[in-house]
Amino acid sequence: MWWTRLKALIVKELLAVLRDPRGRTILIGPPIVQLLVFSYAATLEVRNVDVMLLNRDSGYWGQELVQRIDGSPTFRQVIIAGTPATVRDAIDRQTVTAAIEIGADFSRKIEAGEPADLQVILDGRRSNASQIVSGYITQIVAALSAETPAGIRGGARSVTTVPRNWFNPNLIFQWFMVPNLIASIALLIGLIVTALSIARERELGTFDQLMVSPLRTHEILIGKLIPPMMIGLFHMTVYILAAIFIFGVPLRGSLLLLYGSSLFYLASVAGLGLFISALSMTQQQAILGAFLFMVPAMLLSGFATPIENMPDWLQPVTLINPLRYFLVIVKGIFLKDIPLMEVWHQTWPLCVIAVGTLSAASWLFRRRLE
Repeated sequence: MWWTRLKALIVKELLAVLRDPRGRTILIGPPIVQLLVFSYAATLEVRNVDVMLLNRDSGYWGQELVQRIDGSPTFRQVIIAGTPATVRDAIDRQTVTAAIEIGADFSRKIEAGEPADLQVILDGRRSNASQIVSGYITQIVAALSAETPAGIRGGARSVTTVPRNWFNPNLIFQWFMVPNLIASIALLIGLIVTALSIARERELGTFDQLMVSPLRTHEILIGKLIPPMMIGLFHMTVYILAAIFIFGVPLRGSLLLLYGSSLFYLASVAGLGLFISALSMTQQQAILGAFLFMVPAMLLSGFATPIENMPDWLQPVTLINPLRYFLVIVKGIFLKDIPLMEVWHQTWPLCVIAVGTLSAASWLFRRRLE
């Protein structure tokens, strides 16, 4: 009998989401937008940058540096300036990200074996882009320096480093971003769909009917828990297929481990959503509560910036964030083929979070029933 009651509630929840125009919009719109925007546009790479050059040197090495900067595929446009005032105005107006000034004695000092200075002015308002552009310019200058007379003489005594990038040899950005999206889309869909469930019952006036039904409290929670997990698994499957067949991300690990750990991840996310839903009286409050949790969860998960770079007092807060653990699992299974024990080290915190959030939601739900 309990399975019949539970099955009826699961079917009701799925129909409530799929028949609601707003529910269908949430299920279809955000996943497509995230896949297109984040996979192609939200890149941490800095390309198509405009820079300005003020070349006071008429010698060979000054012209060679100008040609190398102009021929770099990183820079979209290299604007030649005539005066320092032009450089200052371009930086002030954010016309360019960086400006390079070559001194009048640049070539002469190089030929004499003396240090030649090069001034690079960066727009500090775009700190991340400026630092990356500075690195690009440094690489070009370093390659030029190795071909100067002093660089050739010291080449025999210099140490050469050859970097090799493991797991992503060509540094393809989609290999990093798309596995992250698999975890984030499950958080988005699972949290919003679950957060709306009880709040929707209150707005439609069916909450009282649910309370007087033969369903027990734990059966109601399970019935509210399973449909978002099913929807989350569906979206994860779509993203996994897109990652493999559209973006060419290699799947080096076990698909079974990925789906097994995702059940605990989705359970923890659904537990958070049920807790938010039990606190909310309207669907608007539920959506606001979901986004109130989701935005910090994305920022504190290591999605874009490593957790180790965060302040020491903030890092313990990330321990209660389920996205933090599942990101490690997804990227590890896709790119590294991490073993079972490593997956388990990241999965058991998800179990703790799921038990804690579902227990809190159950307690709050019972309290609301009293």
